[in-house]
Amino acid sequence: MAIRLRRNLFLAVVMLALSAASSAQISVVVSFGPPPLPVYVQPPCPAEGYIWTPGYWAWDSDFGDYYWVPGTWVLVPVAGYYWTPGWWGWGGSGFLFHVGYWGPVVGFYGGINYGFGYFGRGYEGGRWENDHFYYNRTVNNINVTNIHNVYNTTVINNTTVNRVSYNGGNGGITAQPTAQEEAAASERHIPPVAAQTQHLDAARSNPELRASVNRGKPSIAATPTPNSFQGQGVVAAKEAGGTYTPPPANRAENAVHPNQLPPVPPPPVPKTGNTEQDQKYQQQQEQLRAQQQQDRQKLQQQQEQEHQQLAQQQAAQAREQQLERQHQQQTQQMYQQHQQQQQQLYHQQQQQSHSTQGKPPKG
Repeated sequence: MAIRLRRNLFLAVVMLALSAASSAQISVVVSFGPPPLPVYVQPPCPAEGYIWTPGYWAWDSDFGDYYWVPGTWVLVPVAGYYWTPGWWGWGGSGFLFHVGYWGPVVGFYGGINYGFGYFGRGYEGGRWENDHFYYNRTVNNINVTNIHNVYNTTVINNTTVNRVSYNGGNGGITAQPTAQEEAAASERHIPPVAAQTQHLDAARSNPELRASVNRGKPSIAATPTPNSFQGQGVVAAKEAGGTYTPPPANRAENAVHPNQLPPVPPPPVPKTGNTEQDQKYQQQQEQLRAQQQQDRQKLQQQQEQEHQQLAQQQAAQAREQQLERQHQQQTQQMYQQHQQQQQQLYHQQQQQSHSTQGKPPKG
């Protein structure tokens, strides 16, 4: 059934969001760029009125790591609006993230080739006609049995095909915004809708989507709808877009002692809709985080004592190097164990959430 969207139903939302969306940057500054964009296929469009929003790398300042936000189909908040993807750009002292937005015109998104109609300039995936969105089947995965507003237009992509995910800096895209694209950023638009924000939070809470874990090849690269990380239509990355090597200071595998590891991330806020289940999961996350911090402190103290004992013995340099290698092995084993614990707890929560979907709330 066709979904007809009316501008007047969302006029209040648009007016309230104008001031909030005037700035396209967030305060986070990262010293090194995100990984290359992974290679994946697009899930089928779920219904009319949805527009594709490509996946991208976001930054988790609590964990000091990039994480993948899967591409997904989002219901358009206002008829006639398009999605301008967010993008990373060099700001002089680090990389800044420019938040995506909805608006009547597609603005600048760093010249980054996200694919599926977002080839660096504008959007070739569809167009609006009389409050109905028509999909270009040459760049979108459309089932014509369910969606009839389609057309076929071959897109000549003049952008150099690569998987670079940022603009400027060392090795980044060199594209600059046109006058029309700059004007689009200052025109009326609205920020990401609630479904997109929840999608972002869910990605952040999934340890498998961290770049340090998946090495640029996330197990969930795209989803049919926001926040749907399990079930039919979920797509894994076929391959990483390239080799990802963050600076040594930001790589956990280079840590020799626990105090050199990235901080244990705070527990994410669950949003399954089941209050009892969410509270239980939150408590489990807090207990796990406290236990992992104790593990780090205990191992750190143990290694410091061993260094002191070796210094008192006036051991040779070769013995000191051997001890450092042993400490690095201990630290890495503990870090990997902690990663596995976080993943196991996350999967348990996902399985419980999936098994209780559709059941009435208790009480």
